[in-house]
Amino acid sequence: MNKPTTNRGSRGPRKAPSGKPSGKFSGRSARPSADPTRDLAFDIVCGVVEHRRMLETTLDRAGAMEARDRSSAHRLAATTLRHMGSMTELLQPLLRREPPEPVRCALLLGVAQLLHLETPPHAAVGTIVDLLRRRGLAPFAGLANAVLRRVSREGATLREGLDEARLDVPPWLWSAWGARARAISRGLHREAPLDLTLQPGAAVPNDGEELPTGSVRFPAGTRIAELEGFEDGAFWAQDVAAAMPVRLMGDVSGKTVVDLCAAPGGKTAQLAHAGATVTAVEREAPRAERLRENIKRLKLETVQVVEADALTWKPKEAVDAVLLDAPCSATGTFRRHPDVLWIKRPRDVVALAEAQDSFIDAVRDMLKPGGMMLYAVCSLQDEEGPERVAAALERGGWRLDPFSEDELSSMAAARTAEGYFRTHPGLWQDRGGMDGFFAARLIRV
Repeated sequence: MNKPTTNRGSRGPRKAPSGKPSGKFSGRSARPSADPTRDLAFDIVCGVVEHRRMLETTLDRAGAMEARDRSSAHRLAATTLRHMGSMTELLQPLLRREPPEPVRCALLLGVAQLLHLETPPHAAVGTIVDLLRRRGLAPFAGLANAVLRRVSREGATLREGLDEARLDVPPWLWSAWGARARAISRGLHREAPLDLTLQPGAAVPNDGEELPTGSVRFPAGTRIAELEGFEDGAFWAQDVAAAMPVRLMGDVSGKTVVDLCAAPGGKTAQLAHAGATVTAVEREAPRAERLRENIKRLKLETVQVVEADALTWKPKEAVDAVLLDAPCSATGTFRRHPDVLWIKRPRDVVALAEAQDSFIDAVRDMLKPGGMMLYAVCSLQDEEGPERVAAALERGGWRLDPFSEDELSSMAAARTAEGYFRTHPGLWQDRGGMDGFFAARLIRV
């Protein structure tokens, strides 16, 4: 795991605890009781740190369990990942030597409970001590007891001087974001709200906030399936930034449009409701099935779903437009998926950029002369956004069609000098933020 450091000013190293259990937190249990929440959260964080395994992958593998336990585990793990860099730094002077990675993961879960989830100290410490015993790490139970007790007493002091926004972003990403890094990090520690895109004419669900772009926002933690109109297909979940690319395609009524890498189907639904004849292409079978399920719930009978590789698939006839929401590093989604910050590496961005060039070249062969490609990625990396557009223009066969001020009047801060659409999680903080997205409109010549 990356272990970022920072200058704490004049604060010197502290005396490390002995690791011997003491006080009311030190009770021993030969058979600690089951704790599905902490066990699953531990598996999630260890999966990210040790195996670069996505949070959702571990959740999917967890099997049957109470929805309440699963939700609590997700919240604990996500909170730990959002604050992992700064909590790692905080722990450094409290440890005589580096513990095994699973032990460090358990300690991080404990610190997250104490400092960020307001868990009562006896519960935060005791659950982590029991977790270590259940997982065959009993020799480290005393260490966890001592370290977490100290954090419970001195947490505010221990956090002094920590640049948490910077520490909680891996150094390579902070460097890559350059002058934007501090602004981007404003969205780091807030759980994302639920944004909906409504079918034309659908009523705004009760208690929803209508945003300037037309999306409807609900507080974080809102369960979409419990909102009135869900079963009827009146709306679908889609971040406010993710809903913009289709709107930036202009009037697509009556046009033939291919939506590449289409799952889960939010943009497909937008295109269909805008009157386009849509072919939605998705390569991976599970994602294609999810796409079909969403299309069915939304009652979009005219959409054709194709399970195929977008790099090799071709429409029977050239089409008017292609929406390419290209596979990317997804660094712009860290509010919802904080694990992405700790899983991705610079070499992943390089590989993805090469693939994005291939997708762009494949799209050109699908379009009629004068046809439009809307290129989009939920990435904050220059290599996957403006650099890919520049490379496509240099290879030839395209011209840039910049987005106008009028087209982005509802989100003016997202328009760049080049006429690109670019957002980041620090925008609209007074409204709850948004995902990081990049989009550009190119015309085949």
